[in-house]
This record gives sequence, structure tokens and C-alpha cells, in this order.
Amino acid sequence: MFKGLAETPPMGWNSWNTFGTDINEKLVMDTADLFISLGLKDVGYDYIVLDDGWMTKERDENGNMVADPKKFPNGMKALVDYVHGKGLKFGLYSCAGATTCAGFPGSRGHEYQDARTFAAWGVDFLKYDWCDTENLNAQGAYETMRDALAKAEYPILFSICEWGDNEPWNWAKDIGQMWRVSGDITNCWDCEVNHGSWSSWGVWKIINMRKDIRFAAGPNHWNDLDMMEVGNGMSTAEDRSHFAMWNILSSPLILGNDLRTANANTINLLTNTEVLSINKDSLGIQGFRVSNKDDLEIWVKPLSNGSWAMAFINMSDIDFDLNYDWQASIIEDSIYNRKIDSKNKTYTVRDLFAHKDLVNSSQNLKTKIKKHDVLLILVEEKN
Repeated sequence: MFKGLAETPPMGWNSWNTFGTDINEKLVMDTADLFISLGLKDVGYDYIVLDDGWMTKERDENGNMVADPKKFPNGMKALVDYVHGKGLKFGLYSCAGATTCAGFPGSRGHEYQDARTFAAWGVDFLKYDWCDTENLNAQGAYETMRDALAKAEYPILFSICEWGDNEPWNWAKDIGQMWRVSGDITNCWDCEVNHGSWSSWGVWKIINMRKDIRFAAGPNHWNDLDMMEVGNGMSTAEDRSHFAMWNILSSPLILGNDLRTANANTINLLTNTEVLSINKDSLGIQGFRVSNKDDLEIWVKPLSNGSWAMAFINMSDIDFDLNYDWQASIIEDSIYNRKIDSKNKTYTVRDLFAHKDLVNSSQNLKTKIKKHDVLLILVEEKN
């Protein structure tokens, strides 16, 4: 496995959430251009990833994967070069099975051949799915593609997408830089959309799906909560909470919306550097929940220099009047031996969405949090 490709959680865009297999060359070029003009590149988003459906239905006479000439008339190498020319990185999708989830050729039996192809095109990121994998061992299948990528001798970030079914947080640290912890996300607060043999999951369904796996996250190995649905139809408050939680949980930040139609509020949210600094923190510690009562969830994430990020999420359908007593308890992270000792120390408090300082921890934290909204703060020990 290539080292140093994901010291902090990867950031970028993926086509699947909004476009499915309805993808083409112009979409990618437009998205790359918008990464520049909207300031996304400037704040750290750098991967443009094409998901399922970029290839033809059959391999060529030599067994190679081929980009669909109708969707990509200039070929994949030219498209990769365009993205690289913008100072960005390019990602593609394949699958460990014989066919992909949408029925296109998968990489089973062609791992080394496909890795050479991806390397020759200059691909920087490989999302590797788990459809049509009967009788395959998940760890073994992903090790095979890891070894194939290494043999191709081109640094490609390896994104494991087997939906958490085989508990990759227990074995994937030395195989890929990130691994999905759930099935596909969908654009709702806390729903399940049943498709018969599988389900799509709302934001909070995914957050609550896996317990006690934060130990597995850290530089170059991340629990991936899936591409974000920010800008895809939830309320502004729900988008804000969704974005806050993906940062608190050290998830890769992969956009899943159509940047061509994104409004200013969505772009301002996604480019909030104070919030993004939580995800980019060098410690790479995944956050955790410290309280869940009275329709209020409280999550924290230890940061470098002894500071903390802290999120108060209103889970109810009415406004919540927050009156948080800093002196009521000490917040401790037993895994990483860190704590907010507000009984004996005073901390400054900053609202990261409003970009303003609040009263310090010597006074109760009081505010109104709207339905499904979040108060996200930075807590730092006062000098």
C-alpha cells in the first residue's frame, strides 16, 4: 500500500449520488472548473471521482477496460490530463466482482491488468466496490487489488467499498486508506429506503450504524461514512448538521451534489475553513458521542494543542433551548487519554458556523438551536 496519501481524510467529489451512471466528459470538466472558480480547491477538495458506468459493457479484444466512447469521446487519459491540468486529482470506480453494481465489467480476474490501465491513465484514486462477489473472501479480494496497485508502481489511493459487511475496520488498515462503514447514503435525516435486497440509509442511520470503531481511524486509514448529501434536498439545518458530523467523525469529505446548480449557501457551508480545520486536524482522532438525552445529542472530537470540537445537535422537530452547564461534568476520551476539565480549567468557546466567540466556560452556554440544526464550537483552554 502506498504511504502518505491520506494523512488527513480525503476530500473531493463523486458522481454517484446525483448522477448514477448518467455521466460524461463535460460533467467532469465542468466540475473540475467549478472546483477552481468556487474556491473548493483552495480549501482542500482535490479529487474528482467518476463512479460506476464510465466503461463500456464489454472489455476490448485484449481484455482491457475501455471508457465509453459516447460518454468520453476523447478517452479517459485526455480527461485525466484535463483534471490534472487544473491542479486536481482524478479517481475512477471498479468492483471486486465480475460485474459492477450497475452491470458493467468488474475487475475479478483482471486485477493486475486493470491496475496497469489505471496507472497508465494517471488515475489517483480507486473506489473498489463489492457487487457480484459470490464465494470471494473480502479481505483477500481487497489485498489482491492492493498488491496489483503496488505492482503498477503508481500512487493510487485505495478506497474500499464493501459496505462494512465484513468489518473492514478490523483488517483494512494495511490494505486501503479508507473503507466504507455502511451501504449507500440517501438524502434524508434518519430514514431507511428499502430496495428489496439492500437499503439506502439516511444521515443518522449511518452515524448510529457502527459502534466502537473509532479506534480504527487515523492518518492514512479512515472510517468512510459515504459521500455527502449536502445540497441534495435536505433542509439547510440538516445539511449543516450532516456536514458538522462528517467533520466530527473524521470521515472523508466527498461531495455528492451537482456543483453546476449549487446555491451560495451550500458552497459557503462546504468551504467553511473553520469547520474543515476539524477534519484536517493532524491528530486524526475520530469524535464520539458523550450525551443523548432530551432530544439533544452532544458529540466531541479531540484536536491538537489540547483543543476540542464540540457539536450540539437538536434531534427534535421543534426548537431547543440550550443551557449547557460546563461545570456539570468532565468530558473524557478514555482511548486517547484526553479530557475537557471544565471544573478546574476555563475554556474559550467559538461558534464555527457563525464565526464568532461566545462566552467562556465560566458561564453556561445558552442559545436556541432550531429543528435538526447544530451548534458547532471550538473549545480551547484559556491562557
